[in-house]
Amino acid sequence: MKMKILLPNEVFAEEEEVSKLNGEAENGAFCLLEHHVDFVATLVPGLLSFVSDGKESFVAVDAGTVVKRGFEVLISVKNAVRGGELGSLKQTVEEQFLRLDDRERKVRSVLSKLEADLARSFLEMEEHG
Repeated sequence: MKMKILLPNEVFAEEEEVSKLNGEAENGAFCLLEHHVDFVATLVPGLLSFVSDGKESFVAVDAGTVVKRGFEVLISVKNAVRGGELGSLKQTVEEQFLRLDDRERKVRSVLSKLEADLARSFLEMEEHG
């Protein structure tokens, strides 16, 4: 199978000969082989493992979507980290994804404040109308 992992701003990984792909969806773990039926699932944050040229590789992914159509698998995720050794990959994921989560929380907080200020401004305009 041909596999592509897509991030919002780039093609993260592209493999021409993947014989097996394992991952975890919202409804449980799955395994895709090239002759399996077409498949669509929503991924949960976790690990994808795949076998290419007889070698198993691991990619940690954030939430996303996987679509298998024929001999092509497209995986679209928000964030991804590739690693060889699971121990070091776990540490890298914790560092990178936690940092992103913290930034996202701060951005959401700022946006909430902006929305509240905007709503308050509209109410004041109506009162002075």
